[in-house]
Amino acid sequence: MGVVSLFSVAAEGSITSPKGFQAGGLHCGLKKTSRNDLGAIVCEVPAVAASVYTTNVFQAAPLKVTRESIASEGHLRAVVVNSGNANACTGQQGEADAYEMRAATAKAFGLADHEIAVASTGVIGELLPMDRVRDGIAGLPASLSSGSEGAEQFCQAILTTDLVKKEVCVSMNIDGREVKIAGAAKGSGMIHPNMATMLAFVTTDAVIEQKSLQGLLGAATDLTFNMITVDGDTSTNDMLVAMASGLAGNNELNTGHPDWEAFAAGFQHVCQTLAKAIARDGEGATRLVEVTVTNAVSDEAARAIAKTVVGSSLVKSAVFGADANWGRIIAAVGRAGQPVNPDTVDIKLGDIVVLTASRPIPFDEEEALAYLQGDTVTIHVDLNNGTGEATAWGCDLTYDYVRINAAYRT
Repeated sequence: MGVVSLFSVAAEGSITSPKGFQAGGLHCGLKKTSRNDLGAIVCEVPAVAASVYTTNVFQAAPLKVTRESIASEGHLRAVVVNSGNANACTGQQGEADAYEMRAATAKAFGLADHEIAVASTGVIGELLPMDRVRDGIAGLPASLSSGSEGAEQFCQAILTTDLVKKEVCVSMNIDGREVKIAGAAKGSGMIHPNMATMLAFVTTDAVIEQKSLQGLLGAATDLTFNMITVDGDTSTNDMLVAMASGLAGNNELNTGHPDWEAFAAGFQHVCQTLAKAIARDGEGATRLVEVTVTNAVSDEAARAIAKTVVGSSLVKSAVFGADANWGRIIAAVGRAGQPVNPDTVDIKLGDIVVLTASRPIPFDEEEALAYLQGDTVTIHVDLNNGTGEATAWGCDLTYDYVRINAAYRT
């Protein structure tokens, strides 16, 4: 295990590492390939639940169902997820299908309907083939396990154009008890704040107050998932659900708990790790791009500027071409709609200074080329105009992004 300040990162941890959780997945025929396309996370006890959703006006049917379930009692026992079909913009039939998925999952696991969350991802505007979904859900209980195999099958079930699974687990000491927080996510394209095209799930065995969990989830989302962009599009299906089993046996966590800082730090690390993994796995991407803005007039201004720079098609294209074109960076800073002193901006590519006090500094082009050809490109923008700071993540814009999305539906 690697130690990170107030918590430890578990190298082999997964969504099922916290006490009380099982997961599984299978192929039911929603995808054209034989890859898993249906999965579930199940808790052995009612889990305190919290969630955040896409800001897109057109919200997919599963979001309505999940909102209703969590609003019922603030608890969940299971979440069922399908990939290959978003069940979005599908009208009354799509809504009925989402409710049927909830009811079928409740029946399969012997639970009440309101204890089930539903999530979907994939092609927009096509009805779910419910005969395949029904058969798949009936087979989910047999696929569950509390070990790594169940977690692996679930992670594979939620992927669409993703190339790799995304998961992380941390642990910490709360009231002398080991508490774990784990996460799994999918996301590769249609990624842009607020909430990207992504599904993410966080499990923990902490005892925690529902209001505090919801507040923590919202705050962590603002600093992580809402700070990534791949292509400037926001999906209809984005959803982040957190479930807390309470089986660690600690005293109930809330913002006044003496170990709240450790729990919040671990929770944010889980969200940030998943968010960065989504950005790194952007459709066709070859590099993760990290933009850090410091000394802005406020944190809010810094966030807006960082997201504008990391989302700029010209900046993304320059990173793909390993072109140290700082002019594209400063142009993005200037169009972010935030207060900036045009005479005080410093820019670095990694450790390579290219701009000081808004004036170009001679630099080694070959050194810059080598740096920009690396796996991760970090852009530092110091505005020298306040104390606000923020970091955003994205990826380069490649030929493959166009190829993948030109044929996504067909």
